[in-house]
Amino acid sequence: MYDCVVLTDRRYVAPADINPYTQNVLDEDGAVVSALADQGLRVTRLAWDDPDMDWGQTRSVLFRTTWDYFERWPEFSAWLDTVRPLTRLINPDALITWNLDKRYLIALAELGVSVVPTRFVPRADPTSLADRLAAEGWSEAVVKPAISGGGRDTFRVPVPVSAADAARTRALIDAEDVLLQPFLPSILIDGEVSLIVIDGAVTHAVRKVAAAGEFRVQDDHGGRVLAHTPAPDEIAVAEAAIAACSPRPVYARVDLVRMPDGVPAIMELELVEPELFFRFASHAAPRLAAAVAALLS
Repeated sequence: MYDCVVLTDRRYVAPADINPYTQNVLDEDGAVVSALADQGLRVTRLAWDDPDMDWGQTRSVLFRTTWDYFERWPEFSAWLDTVRPLTRLINPDALITWNLDKRYLIALAELGVSVVPTRFVPRADPTSLADRLAAEGWSEAVVKPAISGGGRDTFRVPVPVSAADAARTRALIDAEDVLLQPFLPSILIDGEVSLIVIDGAVTHAVRKVAAAGEFRVQDDHGGRVLAHTPAPDEIAVAEAAIAACSPRPVYARVDLVRMPDGVPAIMELELVEPELFFRFASHAAPRLAAAVAALLS
């Protein structure tokens, strides 16, 4: 019987090829496992789809690096349905269910939180991309799946919409639900700021900068991660986002970009399996472990 299972994806359980990317995964998951053990908890680290694990034999599961969930959505969704009644999910199940679909951004905006304008396009919707962008008055847009991560199938579309961009977008909309957002040039200049919030407090922040010729800041696409001291207005937006969540998340990553008027706005609020950049803040993994221990007590 475990107190907590730290969840990863099968590629990162015992990877044969240890490159800098996988080393970061192993080090940061390892920091969480070690911190949980220091709390006196019985802990292990497993893939979410481990065929030998009886999920009723752990008091909790902590989502950390389950980064294949959007590539295997039917399997992952079915697994969640199986696990929900058997153990405690951290973050809580209600938040995970809400946050897996990026339409949560629209809900946050409706609650008055500063969010990058986001439009939902249901699967197979017949409206052309050109008509949608004309209605919004955007000169360039970002297209992304509603359930995704790591910048998968995320791309820029300038106006006027080319035949190739129209066809690419149509193929994506015919396959799944999609979101549209205006492209913000600030991401090419300032990058994207990520504030990490653990147990209700901002513990640290990083700034993610895209590689030359890219706009996606993830290291999967060549982006760099730098230490960052969050500005007061960035902290205020992050705190507003966390306050809008019910229940309060144990951990969160709030990704911000600057709007044309300089106001920070949420690009993503990551509550399921965000990279939390523990290597930039040695106190953050122990704080997360203490929060998990308090929940289980």
